[in-house]
Amino acid sequence: MTVAPVPDLILDVMAAADPAARSAATSKLERLTPASGDFGATMAESARSAAADTAAASTGTMGSLLPGGTGHATFVKKDTSDNAVYRKFEAFVLQMFVETMLPQNANDVFGKGTAGTVWRSMLAEQLSNEMAKGNGIGIAKQLAKSRAAAGGGQSES
Repeated sequence: MTVAPVPDLILDVMAAADPAARSAATSKLERLTPASGDFGATMAESARSAAADTAAASTGTMGSLLPGGTGHATFVKKDTSDNAVYRKFEAFVLQMFVETMLPQNANDVFGKGTAGTVWRSMLAEQLSNEMAKGNGIGIAKQLAKSRAAAGGGQSES
């Protein structure tokens, strides 16, 4: 019986990483190293730097924040309205329906055991989210109407 040592995963990833991205990550980590040993001051400086980066991103200078000044940035805007909450609830209900409709014994597609169950659940979640983004099955609209009739909130999605 032979035991093979597991290679260091982090070193393998760093060796395979893009050199520009690796140097950018290394420089950020070095900037976080406290010179004075005061962790609180280092974290406060990091927060100020992140706030400045966010301000630069909102003014459209995102290219300077990316390694080498190139690349793509994705901005995610969260919908905090009541309708978004209703849509999320509808997606949750749809997820239960979709998950029961997916094949139970599809080990070739999803895998075996716990991993297969997780993949199946993730697929059902994504399908239900996409269904709820459209018109869904009307649960979100009904909840919004009942909320409006009760005296508060938005009426239509």
